[in-house]
Amino acid sequence: MNNIPKDKKIILFDGVCNLCDNTVKKVIAADTQDQFRFAPLDSEIGQQILNYIGVDRNKTDSIILYEAGIAYYIKSQAAMKVASYLGGWYSLIGIFQVLPRGLTDIFYDYIAKNRYKWYGKKDHCMIPTPEILNKFL
Repeated sequence: MNNIPKDKKIILFDGVCNLCDNTVKKVIAADTQDQFRFAPLDSEIGQQILNYIGVDRNKTDSIILYEAGIAYYIKSQAAMKVASYLGGWYSLIGIFQVLPRGLTDIFYDYIAKNRYKWYGKKDHCMIPTPEILNKFL
């Protein structure tokens, strides 16, 4: 996994989900410290990371935050961790970390299960604009 930047936090996401796509765009806009890079779960680099951390793609459709050499987070834990790194108003989401992970994952899973119905689905992954192309692996 030589092509993964060690100094960036990697967010793996569902590349055809409109909710996920909009969330990625919001994170990019809020990432004033250039902390994050992005890759679809089904991309080659996404598959490499999933294999490396031992997460079966067939058993997850969750956001995954991967910090090379440190840790990885899935579901609600990943979302809250990303929000905490962004700071500002986003860090208020971290207040939910006091709740049991099982409870926050139930809420996360409910949204994940209904995301296509509520927000729609694309036929293919988003094509980054030239301005944000360097944010994608």
